[in-house]
Amino acid sequence: MTRRELDAAGIADPALRTAYTTCRKLNARHGRTYFLATRLLPVERRCAVHALYGFARWADDIVDGLDRRETPDERDRLLKVLEEDLAQGLRRRGGDEPVVRAVADTAERYAIDPALFTDFMASMRADLSVTDYPTYRDLRGYMHGSAAVIGLQMLPVLGTVTDRTEAAPHAAALGVAFQLTNFLRDVGEDLQRGRVYLPADLLAAHGVDRPLLEWSRRTGRRDPRIRAALIAAAELTRGVYREAEPGIAMLEPRTRPCIRTAFVLYGGILDAIAEDGYAVLHRRSVVPRRRRAATAAAGLLRILAARTAPPPPPRPVAVGEEGAR
Repeated sequence: MTRRELDAAGIADPALRTAYTTCRKLNARHGRTYFLATRLLPVERRCAVHALYGFARWADDIVDGLDRRETPDERDRLLKVLEEDLAQGLRRRGGDEPVVRAVADTAERYAIDPALFTDFMASMRADLSVTDYPTYRDLRGYMHGSAAVIGLQMLPVLGTVTDRTEAAPHAAALGVAFQLTNFLRDVGEDLQRGRVYLPADLLAAHGVDRPLLEWSRRTGRRDPRIRAALIAAAELTRGVYREAEPGIAMLEPRTRPCIRTAFVLYGGILDAIAEDGYAVLHRRSVVPRRRRAATAAAGLLRILAARTAPPPPPRPVAVGEEGAR
């Protein structure tokens, strides 16, 4: 975390500043696309976003890290320790782990519903034992906790020009769209971990099952049935992006460029996958650096436009929102 960001956010306690810095490093290392977009946020709000994403990455590393040597029982124990630390931290705005201290402070500052963190941890726990999802409905249940709640946690930080309840479904859909994009990009890596996040019914509709995916991953050979299933998964994901897009205009003007940039960059991953021939079982598709830079530059232009635009008229505060302001 830069000193400027910490100062702008009003974070003075040295231990808390260190905790937020830890989260920023996690976000930078694991989420290059969203980290780039986060730099387009107003400086005083970046710390909160890094805390939310840094905590999510910390939990995800416990259950997903390819280089970890812990047994399933050990990962279960580590996740329980994190759950207990989070529960205590949310109650007393503290925590043993730096990421917990930062996220608990953010939750307090922005009045984020603690139930969203509970749902997130439930999905992280599912990753310890669930290795596939029979239907898209089953997968959406998992993604509520692993992705939709992230969008909902972000809303108080980003701010809205509409009633927050109106923006919430779109924010949740954007979290899901981002995760579906990751699932498609990381099919091969997830298979290596023993998991398949593409719903089995979608795969079966094109004659694909886990053994066929494993054969392709192992041999490096392709199959037209797999390509057809991946194209269908990409189209499904684009549909969720369409659900999410109207919510961007509901955000405060100063935060829209960040989310619009993330929206375009993540959508660009789908384009890169298509350009790469849907070879996600064999390599990770990435958005070219030049295209990423152009998207970020466009985001900067939107920021300048937002700064020169007249402020929006005040909106009525909905019942239950008073404590979040």
